[in-house]
Amino acid sequence: MNPDLLSRSLQELLAKSQSGVVIEDGQIIFDLASAQYSISAERGRCLLHFWSAERNIVREVVEAETKNGVLALSVRRFGQARTHALEICHDRDRRTVTAQKAARSFYARLLERALRRQLPDWKLDRLVTSMDLGRSFSPVYARGLLRKGRSSFAVLGVNQQEAQSSVDAILTFGLLWLQACREREAPRSFVEGVKLYVPVRSSGTLQIRMAYLDREAAKFQLFEFDERDESTVEIDSADHGNINTRLTHCPVAGQVRARFQTAVERVLATMPQAEVSVLSPAEISFRLHGLEFARARNVNVPGSFRIEEELVFGVAGYQARLGPDNGDTFKQFVSTLLNARRLDGDHRDPLWRMYPERWLESLVFGNVPAIDSRLDPAHVYSQVPAFSASDRAMIDVLTCTRTGRLAVLELKADEDIHLPLQGLDYWARVRWHHARGEFQQFGYFPGMHLAPQPPLLFLVAPSLRVHPATETILRYFSPEIEWNLAGLDERWREGVRVIYRKSPQKRAAI
Repeated sequence: MNPDLLSRSLQELLAKSQSGVVIEDGQIIFDLASAQYSISAERGRCLLHFWSAERNIVREVVEAETKNGVLALSVRRFGQARTHALEICHDRDRRTVTAQKAARSFYARLLERALRRQLPDWKLDRLVTSMDLGRSFSPVYARGLLRKGRSSFAVLGVNQQEAQSSVDAILTFGLLWLQACREREAPRSFVEGVKLYVPVRSSGTLQIRMAYLDREAAKFQLFEFDERDESTVEIDSADHGNINTRLTHCPVAGQVRARFQTAVERVLATMPQAEVSVLSPAEISFRLHGLEFARARNVNVPGSFRIEEELVFGVAGYQARLGPDNGDTFKQFVSTLLNARRLDGDHRDPLWRMYPERWLESLVFGNVPAIDSRLDPAHVYSQVPAFSASDRAMIDVLTCTRTGRLAVLELKADEDIHLPLQGLDYWARVRWHHARGEFQQFGYFPGMHLAPQPPLLFLVAPSLRVHPATETILRYFSPEIEWNLAGLDERWREGVRVIYRKSPQKRAAI
């Protein structure tokens, strides 16, 4: 297959894999939901470039073949003659539905046996993995109830073959299962709390979240379950100790924009209303209503130690380098984007529907007092990166009140059952860095005196898109977390307007 044909084939196949992953040497190196890529056919070679916040690779593609939903590529690194395999999987979970069901049933029996052996004084109901759409229970988790006299504990477990995202999400469903058990068991027993069982070395995010639950409301126990020998180790979920997270420096926006002045002028000449966002000292993003359509960055020249500036354009993962021969293509692309991504655009157009949360974020970023009048529009940051050992957390909006109290805003444009706990995760990280005075050390909030109190937490979503389980989950948050739930007018693209606000104080008064 010649490089041009190979390039076009890759573009078509990758466009269908936006929820997939890239695997090299047996390891997942990119998640296509967040990674970017470009494909080029130059000098008789097909070059595939992937990049994300964590890494950046360029591979020469020699051959490509699709098998069972997997795009199998034969690639080679620069300077190497030998080829190796790189796989692009359309789905993160490559198992069949039958294999998934079998693994979950086997795990349920395994956990049942371990619990009966380790807790002989307790009676365990059979663990089930069936789906319950009415209560938002997923077959990913084995759930049951432990009884002892008039006391009982809700139980939820997840097996080691599930994705880390499913492990992190177990607390959401654990709290809902606890509440469901309490309602069901009210006449017979008191459900003291919930026991969560997760694979070995997978509990980091859960520890952070569970440390900020209300210990007066219930008992929360976290265990790592080793399926090989059926042993369990309890993790101290009340530990407020070290959080494995680190900030990156806030780039000086004026300096970075000056560095990329040529690219900025070229893009703004074509789209004057573009939002210019500084990502790092070496990257600038250009967006329309939150949708990134171009990016200027410094890159290594393949096969050398030189660094050059490039300007790429495109959406939905695919990007092309802007050069002297495709300026008209870029202008046509911008025209199409402007026509589609506007308030009165065709709601069926993919460019109008794409990344609604980024659209919402761009509006909130430009008008944070619309969410709460206390918030200071002079100190607002979007997509603030805070790293952990396993992921790159991106705080939607970080700001402060006019009196200097930090505020974390977690935004959802569509219904999401995990909104409260994702917000809690970011709140905990911000609290951690704030307690160590790191925000101003890293260039955030210059000239502002930040108040010592823990940050405020704002959960923001269109009023009809707030998941029904949200308030149940918030019921178990620690009293030290001052959360605010803001329900927006469904026509939020026309302007951010809060329809209702809820908080622990208002809830308690009802």
